[in-house]
Amino acid sequence: MRKRTEPVTLEHERCAASGSSSSGSAAAALDADCRLKQNLRLAGKGPEPRCAADSGMKRALVRRKSLWFRLRKILLCVLGLYIAIPFLVKLCPGIQAKLIFLNFVRVPYFIDLKKPQDQGLNHTCNYYLQPEEDVTIGVWHTIPAVWWKNAQGKDQMWYEDALASNHPIILYLHGNAGTRGGDHRVELYKVLSSLGYHVVTFDYRGWGDSVGTPSERGMTYDALHVFDWIKARSGDNPVYIWGHSLGTGVATNLVRRLCERETPPDALILESPFTNIREEAKSHPFSVIYRYFPGFDWFFLDPITSSGIKFANDENVKHISCPLLILHAEDDPVVPFQLGRKLYNIAAPSRSFRDFKVQFIPFHSDLGYRHKYIYKSPELPRILR
Repeated sequence: MRKRTEPVTLEHERCAASGSSSSGSAAAALDADCRLKQNLRLAGKGPEPRCAADSGMKRALVRRKSLWFRLRKILLCVLGLYIAIPFLVKLCPGIQAKLIFLNFVRVPYFIDLKKPQDQGLNHTCNYYLQPEEDVTIGVWHTIPAVWWKNAQGKDQMWYEDALASNHPIILYLHGNAGTRGGDHRVELYKVLSSLGYHVVTFDYRGWGDSVGTPSERGMTYDALHVFDWIKARSGDNPVYIWGHSLGTGVATNLVRRLCERETPPDALILESPFTNIREEAKSHPFSVIYRYFPGFDWFFLDPITSSGIKFANDENVKHISCPLLILHAEDDPVVPFQLGRKLYNIAAPSRSFRDFKVQFIPFHSDLGYRHKYIYKSPELPRILR
């Protein structure tokens, strides 16, 4: 019995040993397989960040290309517009006339021109005159400030009769844009009124509440009509003509005609004047972007002349025979100071002024009077006297 059991036991032990060895090798194989899968998983994670980075770079590149495409499109549109404008101006000269007159710009917008007292002018009367058929112009008449109490509640007839009083009269011709109720213009009326002047001003046809179509001829005729209206009521009182900016062109046109018919005013005052409209247009800040454009004169200046707009102050002063005073600020950004100086250099030696005083008053740039604030000068009363 022992002999039989012994082999069985040995065989059982061998089987157990072989079983354990086979299970160990299986476990080892399983571990190797697990490590291989883990390594593959780890290896698989590597390319993912690189793909994300490549995708982000592609999106950024697409955005850059899209932005550049839009920018290039905008630049081409701007360039096309820049080139098209000169041809448009040449084909439609009326555009230049609109830009010179700027009568469609009404500043301040919400004032009632029939009520000058709303602007602090409580000794001012509003009139309407008719220079020509279908043309009506709005006029303001401000009396000397010393009479402001007497003026309260008075009608137009009282104001007209007041022109015959012993006070000088200034006919003020304003520049382009805005109306007779512009802020800087109202401030000048107040200054002149405080110095004892009657101030008569008006809006040319097409400006403010005046009816008609703007033109150089029409503006000059309006001024002539108002001057004659004043002279018919002022008796022997001196009448001075004051023009500002574009109004200097109207003023010299008017005074030249008055001198030619031998009824000159007592003096001519030009504030911020230019030589002629071509030189002013070429020197204006708005012309900077086209000043060196090929054919600038042909595209921009010739249409002005073809529209009948000259405002030739440099020619007019050669035919004017009355005292002349020129006021100009050195820091004027609209009408360059050198144009006012050039006009003085033309007028001073002219034979037409040989018996009259011609004076040029510059205002230093440190004062900051620029184009329309000379009325602030404390020297103005002395200069006018």
